[in-house]
Amino acid sequence: MSTVSWITVRGLFGRRRFLLLLPLPALLLVLAIVSRSLGVDPGQWAPPVVVGLGLAVVLPVVALIVGTGVLGAEIDDGTVVHILTKPLPRWQIVLPKLAVATGVTAATVAVPIYVAGVLAHSVRLGLALAAASALGALAYSALFLALSLVTRRPVLLGLVYVLIWEGLLGRFVSGTKVLSIQQWVIALADRMAPTELLSATVSVPVAAVLTALVSVGFTVLAIDRLRSFSVAGETS
Repeated sequence: MSTVSWITVRGLFGRRRFLLLLPLPALLLVLAIVSRSLGVDPGQWAPPVVVGLGLAVVLPVVALIVGTGVLGAEIDDGTVVHILTKPLPRWQIVLPKLAVATGVTAATVAVPIYVAGVLAHSVRLGLALAAASALGALAYSALFLALSLVTRRPVLLGLVYVLIWEGLLGRFVSGTKVLSIQQWVIALADRMAPTELLSATVSVPVAAVLTALVSVGFTVLAIDRLRSFSVAGETS
């Protein structure tokens, strides 16, 4: 593990904000186990729990907390200066932080979403949900990491995207679903494990291409913005 990665992991786990990652995945796990234990039809509990909670809330919120924290917290407390004064290409700072954000998000979400998928349908669905969530974690993390360098209010803008764009508008304006990471994850999971429990509204090729474009595009944007970051902590 690189020095930047190790510093990022230590800082992330050393901050209290990491404790915010635990309640939502735990809630997802408990709801899935209770629903299965009570013998509720998976067709009734799986969509709201797996999709409505797991993919629409747990995945993006965990990614938001981690993605804005791996660099945003260092910008806020001024410790980013120590990294910026090192003779490192900016991509060697951004990529390890993106890898940590993606890994922590994917690991945090994978276990409860896998268990929920197994309890709702099959091991195959659980693995598909975990794999698709990992790809979603990459896209979300790249987006939120870039936001932490573009604006002073990355969490607010991230919540606007998750709650307004993906949540509110996604329910009533079908066209917005094409630009929804949540919908891409659903489409990819449904392709790997087709089931009536998942209702994909975006084609798999579109989901795959847009996931790659968002991941690469916002990573490049983050690297570019970090290049213009001054030691004073402001972009030029």
